[in-house]
Amino acid sequence: MKYALVTGGSRGIGRAVSLKLAGMGYYVLINYHANQAEAEITLQQVREKGSDGEILKFDIASQAEIEQSLGQWLAAHEGAYIQVLVNNAGIRRDALMMWMKNEEWHDVLDTNLHGFLYVTRFLVKDMLIHKLGRIINVVSLSGLKGLPGQVNYSAAKAGVIGATKALAQEIAKKNVTVNAVAPGFIRTDMTKDLDEAQLKGMIPMGRFGKPEEVAAIVGFLASDEASYITGSVINVNGGLYT
Repeated sequence: MKYALVTGGSRGIGRAVSLKLAGMGYYVLINYHANQAEAEITLQQVREKGSDGEILKFDIASQAEIEQSLGQWLAAHEGAYIQVLVNNAGIRRDALMMWMKNEEWHDVLDTNLHGFLYVTRFLVKDMLIHKLGRIINVVSLSGLKGLPGQVNYSAAKAGVIGATKALAQEIAKKNVTVNAVAPGFIRTDMTKDLDEAQLKGMIPMGRFGKPEEVAAIVGFLASDEASYITGSVINVNGGLYT
């Protein structure tokens, strides 16, 4: 049995990634924080793909919750390890920096950057022991070029990009790869408050992307075909930024 964990796996890009990995034969652990109903829907769709999985509730910003939940799962599955980790969970708290509240800064970094540390550090040891693993971080266009109104989000995602490149070099000899996928504007719950009609005029392809288009790259990076790719950031943005 091959196991994969997708943080923030209940909706949007996370759901599409969960389904992609299910189609590749993985038993998918679907992490969620608040919306159990959506997580259950994702799990049902995973099963319709002919695979199986389960849902795990924890706040990605809480080291204690992460280690308790994942620790219990590993204890209940002796000899198993999570071979593929997709760090997808994220939040936005957009504001111009001059008016940004401390909690808007800290909430975004705690979830998007510190969550990457807590989950990855907890699981990477088993990947190194087994000499096989795939860590895929869902970052953002914001972390590459920066976006006004998203100083906090841009800082967090840029931090994950730097961490991706550094960690890839630390563990490459153990056959564990670390890569990032950087979506642009993707039609999900996270972007539903954006003016799509206006923004798509900036995109050379003239449209927002689909979660499945991001999931396709994640699936490739999780596959054996991508075994010689590590420390890379792959853009999925319709040509908006290269």
